[in-house]
Amino acid sequence: MDKESGITSVGVPTLIIGSQVLNGDIEIHNRLEQIVLQQRRAPSVTSNGNVPANVTGSENCPGTFTTLTVPLVVFCALIDSVNPCAFSVLIILLLSIIALQTRRQVLIVGATYITAVFCFYILSGIGIFSFVHLSGISGLISTIAAVLAIILGLINIVDTAWKKEGFVLAIPESKKPVIDRYIKTATLPAAFVLGVLVGIFELPCTGGIYLAILSLMSDTLTLSQGIPYLILYNFIFVLPLIVILLVVVLGLPPERVNSWRLENRRMLRFAIGLAMVVVGMIIIFGLRFL
Repeated sequence: MDKESGITSVGVPTLIIGSQVLNGDIEIHNRLEQIVLQQRRAPSVTSNGNVPANVTGSENCPGTFTTLTVPLVVFCALIDSVNPCAFSVLIILLLSIIALQTRRQVLIVGATYITAVFCFYILSGIGIFSFVHLSGISGLISTIAAVLAIILGLINIVDTAWKKEGFVLAIPESKKPVIDRYIKTATLPAAFVLGVLVGIFELPCTGGIYLAILSLMSDTLTLSQGIPYLILYNFIFVLPLIVILLVVVLGLPPERVNSWRLENRRMLRFAIGLAMVVVGMIIIFGLRFL
């Protein structure tokens, strides 16, 4: 850091804030408050009005590989939203109730399930965000999450290429009877519990992407600043579920939707796996096109 900042005579202590270097206790005492206030107002401008080569503190921080942007959040949420587990449970739920209840009741039950998935992911995001933020190692956690996303993506790709039946990253067989029981009940409380259970069981499958985004958020934002990003991410996450529910309520037979899901699930998993690898690489190598 001394070499990058052009410091030849190192004082003790030395304090670096973004591109600003305060050398020795006297300089820190005299200039610290002024620079902190200046950074809060305009973190990309130095005290003499010039834009430094290293613009933001997050880019100078070891372990931070990319910056958080809205397009990156949207891109990752779109990948995470193509979730076969959540799709299949919603479609099977709709198949089980469409013949027994009115379209309005189907809409309410389906919306309850989607709301539960949304709430579970929002609350999980707030919890993970708070933990990462307090731990002070968001850069390390985002790197681990990016590596995890790459590994999970490669597992999906290998699964679709080699396995004829079943997938490694899916709802465990041991948990399916529990889900089936709530599907057959098809009440509003059952639909809500079903959404929470699906969130719990599927989070490990694509959680690497979510964890990486949450780590980037906690590195640059406070919790209150991160809430809009969380809402945006999770709205996009449940958007395909909303579309599926609406097309069924408006008249498309759920059997056709389910048939499409079964025919294309291998292709969907391959696309998810490839996209997860791309996201992991973006976060690790700090590509700036998003």
